[in-house]
Amino acid sequence: MTYKEILQARAKKTVATKAIKKFGPYDIIIAPLMTEKSHKEQADHNKYSFKVHAESNKNDVKQAIEFLYKVTPLDINIVNVVFKGRSSKKLVRKAYKKAVVTLWKKDKLEV
Repeated sequence: MTYKEILQARAKKTVATKAIKKFGPYDIIIAPLMTEKSHKEQADHNKYSFKVHAESNKNDVKQAIEFLYKVTPLDINIVNVVFKGRSSKKLVRKAYKKAVVTLWKKDKLEV
């Protein structure tokens, strides 16, 4: 296999689901995130934020959204929100995984 073929094989997108086989759609989507920023994105750009399972990937989130809300997402972005540590105060924020789901203009979610 040449180097070019190796790069082409690596660049192919995989549509394999990883966590939905083990957990299910109700365990993949943990909760919607309702902050000022996410509320503004819902109104302006039709983007919805969800707290998702740590082992899930984009394909898992897409299948879970299609199953739970009966809409097809246009785009999905996954972000690892990092642990915000302790100083002399209590715990500020635990680490979690966040999914930002963009929908078509005609679709809306009841969150």
